Amino acid sequence: MKREIPFSGEQKLIVLMLALTQFTVVLDFMVLSPLGDMLMKSMQIKPDHFGIVVAAYAFSAGASGLLTAGFADKFDRKKLLIFFYAGFMLGTLCCGLSTNYPMLVASRTITGIFGGVIGSISMAIVTDLFPLEQRGRVIGFAQMGFGASQVLGIPVSLYIANRWGWESPFFMVVILAAIIMGMIVFKLPPVTAHLKLQHDRSIVQHLLNTVKKKDYRIAFTATALLSIGGFMMMPFGSTYAINNLHVTQEQLPILFTASGCASLVIMPLIGKLSDRVDKFGLYTVAACWLMVMVVIYTNINPQPLWVLIIINILMLGGILARMVPATTMVTAIPVMEDRGAFMSINASLQQIAGGVAAVLTGWIVTRKDNFSPLEHYDTVGWVVVGFSLVSIVLLGRVSKMVKAKQARSEQPPVSPEAISEIA
Repeated sequence: MKREIPFSGEQKLIVLMLALTQFTVVLDFMVLSPLGDMLMKSMQIKPDHFGIVVAAYAFSAGASGLLTAGFADKFDRKKLLIFFYAGFMLGTLCCGLSTNYPMLVASRTITGIFGGVIGSISMAIVTDLFPLEQRGRVIGFAQMGFGASQVLGIPVSLYIANRWGWESPFFMVVILAAIIMGMIVFKLPPVTAHLKLQHDRSIVQHLLNTVKKKDYRIAFTATALLSIGGFMMMPFGSTYAINNLHVTQEQLPILFTASGCASLVIMPLIGKLSDRVDKFGLYTVAACWLMVMVVIYTNINPQPLWVLIIINILMLGGILARMVPATTMVTAIPVMEDRGAFMSINASLQQIAGGVAAVLTGWIVTRKDNFSPLEHYDTVGWVVVGFSLVSIVLLGRVSKMVKAKQARSEQPPVSPEAISEIA
């Protein structure tokens, strides 16, 4: 076990701001799942069309990431975060103002263009400001936005949606984001160390040079396949719970709250563990655990609420325990002058993969009408297992690259005297 490096007060504040930023972005994305049944019934949206609603965000986010990758290392990362976070707020506001299916798809596209890049900018900031020995804990805390959105955001969103309509959660996100934006503007320091290392004058050349590197391409592929497996069950999660497992609209917030509370405990523990043990070993164990739980969940019959809560927590544990070590390993691949471009491309592929996953799930599952159970959801579970197996192989290659890079950096330089002796 390695000794932990403590955080300074400024570092803790930075982690808090990034975690809050992730909270709003994740909540905006994840709230579609619990609102899915409500939206599909109110707008008469079919499963394949709802898959497009989810995919619109993912595909636009992916395209945005590729377009911004070339200049992601050309500016202060703080200014980039402010710009894209403001656009994310605008897109989310448009979602709440949507009155029909085409408007909703267009609004999700706008939100994806800006919101999909925020995660990559945040990861670039984390990689620039925190050493690898601290990064697992930082990523664990920053990604607690996933759990916090389930503990606080989703139950509150469902409550106000049941009371004031499905639009109200999006307005809530905009208000929260405006408060967090003020913190970022006044408290986040400039992040500019990477600007001194830039050599590519052309934005296009910088993008191409990043894509050409073999190690980067392996990491990109691993992230994409990991994301497809991770996103496939999400879009129809609430629809499956309500129509197949007989969870009521009133019980749904309880299910999400219980899972979210568990994730708030799991994420920091996994972050600490990731800094102390072999990251690939941790990922492999978590992926195997997830595969077992996914097969169980997608094949069960209606159960008491407490049984479903336990199964959801166990399945969520596998999902979260994969995220931290995988993200930590991938962020260790790029050198500082490529980090912005690398993170943007990586995030764009992650988002595109999520869109592909949503569309695939929309094609696989069917239902006779808006009140009938989903069919073929068990097939989705087996597809997730297949992608998880492939991701283990690819993350193994990423792990070897990270360890080789660390070994090179720890190797002392050869002195001129030693060279002359060898000669």
